[in-house]
Amino acid sequence: MERKSVLFETEGTYPFVGGGVSTWADILVNNLKDFDFYIYAVTGMPYMEYKYKLPENVKLVRQIPLWGSEEPFEDIFFEIPFSSIYIRKTKVNERVVLRKFIPIFIEFLSSLMNPFSDPEECAGYIWLMHRYFSEYDYKQTFRSFVVWQEFKRLVVLKYFEENSFLSEDEIPSVYDLTLAMRWLYHYLMPLYVDVPEVDLSHATAAGFSGLPSVVAKMRDGTPLVVTDHGVFARERYIGIGSEKNLSFFAKKFLINLSILISKILYKLADKVLPVCQFNTTWEKIFGVEDGKIKVIYNGVDPEVFRPRPKPEKTREFPTVVAAARVMPLKDIETMIKASAIVREEIPNVKFIVYGALDADPVYTKKCQLLIKELKLENTFILAGHHSKPSEIYNEGDISVLSSISEGFPYTVIESMACARPVVATDVGGVREALEGFGIVVKPRDPKALAEGVVKLLKDHELRETLGRRAREQVLAKFRIDMSVEQYRQVYNELIQLKGS
Repeated sequence: MERKSVLFETEGTYPFVGGGVSTWADILVNNLKDFDFYIYAVTGMPYMEYKYKLPENVKLVRQIPLWGSEEPFEDIFFEIPFSSIYIRKTKVNERVVLRKFIPIFIEFLSSLMNPFSDPEECAGYIWLMHRYFSEYDYKQTFRSFVVWQEFKRLVVLKYFEENSFLSEDEIPSVYDLTLAMRWLYHYLMPLYVDVPEVDLSHATAAGFSGLPSVVAKMRDGTPLVVTDHGVFARERYIGIGSEKNLSFFAKKFLINLSILISKILYKLADKVLPVCQFNTTWEKIFGVEDGKIKVIYNGVDPEVFRPRPKPEKTREFPTVVAAARVMPLKDIETMIKASAIVREEIPNVKFIVYGALDADPVYTKKCQLLIKELKLENTFILAGHHSKPSEIYNEGDISVLSSISEGFPYTVIESMACARPVVATDVGGVREALEGFGIVVKPRDPKALAEGVVKLLKDHELRETLGRRAREQVLAKFRIDMSVEQYRQVYNELIQLKGS
């Protein structure tokens, strides 16, 4: 039987970064052994090392770094002769750009600046730009004076048309326009990549990493699956909105760009597979029809994540553990403040956080200073990366999650599988996993988080009961084999449908 192939697109995750989405991706490619995977991994920077051992059915990994390279081809086209790249460069001139690129670029920009534009029509412009870049150099085109002139003219015109009454600080400066142009150059870089002919494409986020899927759909009619962990557009809202150094124009431009790409992927998708029911609300806001949506919860291996006694190093004191990269979305600051409140009730409590400290060095430093300020050096420990995730939860009596945004977090169901009840913020699909099996509290509320922790640490019977029931729930609903089989069914159905 002929093996089927999947274009599998990741963004800031597998196989170069550890964590929840990467865990999910690793589970999928390792367990869907009847499919060959071609992984296109969008990363922030070049020259990253694998965090995972790749199975034999991964036939290709192509890293697409959006930043950090002088020339896109340094990393994207490492196997193509320089002579071919050179020819692409020499073919670019102002006349070619004006005749062949500018008409497409203008239509794309018009769609970008219009919140009511047709995503399917814009997908056509994405496809046409990819075709152009398969013949002409990406960087040389974007450096063209005529591209910059048309960009400034059209973006400013459309911006003022949409926003009639602007205060002085809302009028874009030359710096704002330059910044917006740089974003376009970097975020659209996946359009410069050759897209293989495959049986199915799977965008693991409705974001820029999915641009090759748009090309495959428009060129070959390739079935397209989109998985939402955290909803891309929603998380961009949160991240961009909290940026203090961006102007109103810059924020609006970047949010519009992110939403447009999401809408295109949702429109072209044959199936949208959120990891929790919570995400469906946002998907429908962005135009996804009910019939396209199928919730597939994440799953864990209950034989790997299983209850064990606490190890000797944490046996003598009440212990709260967390598995979380130290970054703003995980809101470690709220967890630190909560630990100070818990210590007032339980003086010998320990909070141990396992997770990368280099995801956001500035935020990590901020957390370290807060620990010192609250004199929590002996209470709250940023322990860094743990090489054996299955051991983390059994070090504690309970676990905690303080995020301000999540999809369906592995840390919650992994802890549940280890019969360690969780105190977690009510974000994403947390309540869907945890309600009745742990404690759910408001995000950004150290007092509520602390009260949940104290309640479980002080009530041994409640803790044991919730832990036992939590594991039973994992066995019933959140196992790897159940999750993987649903993806296999969707893959096969869509591939067969295209072939019929």
